[in-house]
Amino acid sequence: MKTLSDAFEHTLQDIYWAENALAKALPKVSKSANNAELKTLIDSHLKETKGHIKTLEAVFKSIGQEAKGEKCDAMDGLLKEADGLIEEASGHALDVSLIGAAQAVEHYEIARYGTLREWAKVLGHDEAHDLLTSILDEEKAANSKLTALAVMAVNKAGKNGKK
Repeated sequence: MKTLSDAFEHTLQDIYWAENALAKALPKVSKSANNAELKTLIDSHLKETKGHIKTLEAVFKSIGQEAKGEKCDAMDGLLKEADGLIEEASGHALDVSLIGAAQAVEHYEIARYGTLREWAKVLGHDEAHDLLTSILDEEKAANSKLTALAVMAVNKAGKNGKK
């Protein structure tokens, strides 16, 4: 990579791979969760993730590129961490751990989409900027929902001795 345009395209490929990997991983995460609200949030985010993949394909098209992914080591690591939690934790500890893992994924996505959005703006990719903004807004909302669930229900249940 030598230019901002190169970095933009590389990072776009990276997040495209990440979203596809996440879409494959979320059903296992949902199945592993014990808390019904957490399952609902994960299932809802799976639908959003599939939408993000389609939106990213539109971003690629808007810049005249074919949609393709390049392995995202960060997402690969975050998903491996979630798999490890599913294997090691149970009951309430699993739910709080899954929320933490999901928020780590959201924070990564928020960072990537925020960067991509601003690069698109600088590069004059107005359509890509708007599309990336829509994904960024959904990722921020997903993170807020996870925080609310943790604060209002799941974390408190653990404090009260629930398993």
